[in-house]
Amino acid sequence: MDQNLPEDNEYRDAGEAVFAALLDRVGEAAPRPRLGPTRRVVELLGDPQTTYPVIHITGTNGKTSTSRITESILRAYGLRTGMMTSPHLVRLNERIVIDGEPISDRDLAANWEDIQPYLAIVDAELGAKDEEPLTFFEALTVLAFACFADAPVDVAVIEVGMGGEWDSTNVADGLVAVVTPVALDHTKRLGGTVAEIARTKAGIIKPAASVVSARQAETVQAELERAVELTDSTLASEGEEFALLDSQVGVGGQLITVRGLAATYTDLFLPMYGTHQAHNAAVAIAAVESFLGAGTRPLDHDILAEGLATATSPGRLQLVGVEPTVLVDAAHNPHGAGALAEALGTYFHFDEVVAVIGILADKDAAGIVAALAPVVTRFHVTQSQSDRAIPVDDLADIVAAGTNEDAVSRFDDVADALDAARTWAADAPRRGVIVTGSITLVGEALSLAAAREWLKK
Repeated sequence: MDQNLPEDNEYRDAGEAVFAALLDRVGEAAPRPRLGPTRRVVELLGDPQTTYPVIHITGTNGKTSTSRITESILRAYGLRTGMMTSPHLVRLNERIVIDGEPISDRDLAANWEDIQPYLAIVDAELGAKDEEPLTFFEALTVLAFACFADAPVDVAVIEVGMGGEWDSTNVADGLVAVVTPVALDHTKRLGGTVAEIARTKAGIIKPAASVVSARQAETVQAELERAVELTDSTLASEGEEFALLDSQVGVGGQLITVRGLAATYTDLFLPMYGTHQAHNAAVAIAAVESFLGAGTRPLDHDILAEGLATATSPGRLQLVGVEPTVLVDAAHNPHGAGALAEALGTYFHFDEVVAVIGILADKDAAGIVAALAPVVTRFHVTQSQSDRAIPVDDLADIVAAGTNEDAVSRFDDVADALDAARTWAADAPRRGVIVTGSITLVGEALSLAAAREWLKK
């Protein structure tokens, strides 16, 4: 799944060295609720994040897909785009995308080298105050902003890493602030209620911003309206100012009709499965309308259709194998698992499904299992290589408690879990395999599927 150009292969080691250097820092599992260090580095760099307009995207689920759809529409308009998403599935380069392609190892390494003196200055300043040095995500954010300025890009679509208010991406001022559905996740860091979480996420709303929001719970909506009022911004909410009017299952995706802020757009092909992706597309369309014409100018239908038709969202209900069908989906909380379960029932015609599942320790494993149980026949429980993965036996006990012991098989090795699942699915017609529960597990499955050429069988 290496998406670098062939001529860049000689720089592969340099690209991997950037990832290794980032891993030497405090990891993403332990972000620091602070903006000062990131702001200090970008100031030393001349504030690269101010050299292009930013569409800033937060929320609990759908952030990456909404970012990708938004970026694809903007690129169809002929704009040179930058996009930062997280985490990556296989390689770090996926997180920094320029004009629709993951950044090359050559450019990644060159920009990393350029920012080293400034990272070192701030690390030293933090050390003098007995504070921790820049974290993985803080350094990565600075790197992305520098890469986009170096490209240069016409617009950057930036996905929040966690939360919003103190997320390091928030040193940028989003001209458009987008909020995808907010639900319970990362409760130890963001708050124990959806209102608390929404308050943190609303921190990306800057003065006079155009805010676009997916349909939200009442408590979340109230927090967004409060933030909009405090910042003298404008709010366009799904179901009010714009809406998904229709979604019909189609070959390879769905046909959607969206009432946007400035016009209604009919019969658009979206090559993604799940009604939740149709809602993500509606939010993306409203975001682009807000960016290009302050929500008052209709988008060109043909350009919009091109942007949607060429959008991709790897790891989100992605087909990675045939005979038998193998899908991967990065659902890692109950809300996301619920959307996955609904999509499996609507877009596929399986009689039986086996889920290869692995979940990280800070997630609501029981809630994820409860959401999947109605559509899953068997669970093959495993764990990814992440040091945060719930041990196999512990997760298997959780799954058994939410289903039944007979439906659960335990595998210490991901490859063994996948092989057994594919063998079971191939034994009868209309059986399918879904790999889900964590992004790290999905990434490992993607690598195995590519190496073993499951799509060619």
